[in-house]
Amino acid sequence: ERNNNSSDSTMEFLLLGFSELLCLRVLFFLIFLIVHLATLVGNVMIFMAVSMEPSHSPMLSFLCQLSLIELCYTLVVVPRALLSLVVVEGSRISFIGCATQMHLFVALGGAECFLLAAMSYDRYVAICHPLHYPAVMHEGLCLRLSVSCCLGGFAVALGLTVSVFRLPFCRSRCIDHFFCDVPAVLHLACTRSYAPELPLLAASVLLLLLPFLLILTSYICIAAALLHFTSAVGRGKAFSTCVSHLTITLLHYGCATFIYIRPKSNYRPARDKMVSLVYTNITPLLYPLIYSLRNKEIREILRKMMMR
Repeated sequence: ERNNNSSDSTMEFLLLGFSELLCLRVLFFLIFLIVHLATLVGNVMIFMAVSMEPSHSPMLSFLCQLSLIELCYTLVVVPRALLSLVVVEGSRISFIGCATQMHLFVALGGAECFLLAAMSYDRYVAICHPLHYPAVMHEGLCLRLSVSCCLGGFAVALGLTVSVFRLPFCRSRCIDHFFCDVPAVLHLACTRSYAPELPLLAASVLLLLLPFLLILTSYICIAAALLHFTSAVGRGKAFSTCVSHLTITLLHYGCATFIYIRPKSNYRPARDKMVSLVYTNITPLLYPLIYSLRNKEIREILRKMMMR
C-alpha cells in the first residue's frame, strides 16, 4: 500500500519508449543515431572553433555557450531514446535517475531560453546603438549574462523537479515516453486537482514567457530602428544578422510552447513523443547548420580550423 500511494526513492519507472513501433525500430534507430552523431559533431566543431580563437565577438561567445548547452542537452535525452528503440519491453530508470534527467533537461532548456534573450539584447545594442556596442557589450557583461542564464535555468528546474517528484504516484509506473519529460511524469500522479500543474505553469512563465517577452521587445526596438535606416542595403545587412537568431528562437519556442503551455487533460502520449523527437533530435542538429551557413565569422573560423 505504501508503494502504491507514495513517492519512494527506491522505486523505479518503466520508460515505454516506442513500444508501439514494431517493424520500424531498426530504421528509426539508424536514422536517429546518424542524426545524433551529426549533432554532436556539429556542436563540438563550433564550440572548439570559437574556443580556439584568441578574440571573438560577444555574439560568438553566446554561440559557443549555445553549442555547449545543445551538446549536453542531447546527451541527457538521446542515448536513452536510442535505448528505447533497442529494448522491446521498455527501459527501467530509477526514481533518482528520472528526477536527475528531468532536472538536467529542464535546466539546459531553460538556460537556452535565457541565452536566446541575451543574444537578442546583443543584436539590439549592435543595431540600435552601434557606437556604444563595444562599451556596453564588454567581456565582463557577457560573462555575467552567460553565468546568469545557467544559474537561472538550473534554479527554476530544481524547484520544478522537486515539486513534481513530491507528488504521489499511485498509477502504473509506466511512463509512455522515451525520457522523463514533465507532462509524462505528471500524468502518473494520482491527484484530481490542478494544483500539481501550477509549478509547471510557473516554470513555463519564467523560462518561456519572460525570455520571449524580452526577445519580442528587443526585436520591436530593432524593427523601429530599421525603419529609420535610409539605405536599403544597410537595412538588409542589419536584418541579416538577426535571421539566424530569429529562426532558432521560433524553432525552440514553437516546440516548447506546444508541449508545456497547455492543461494536463490535453496530454496525448503518441503525439507528444513525436514532437519531443523533433525538438530533442532535429532542432539541435539545425542550430549549428543555421549558424554555420548564415554567419560569416563562423564560416571563416571553421575554415581556419579545418586548415589546421
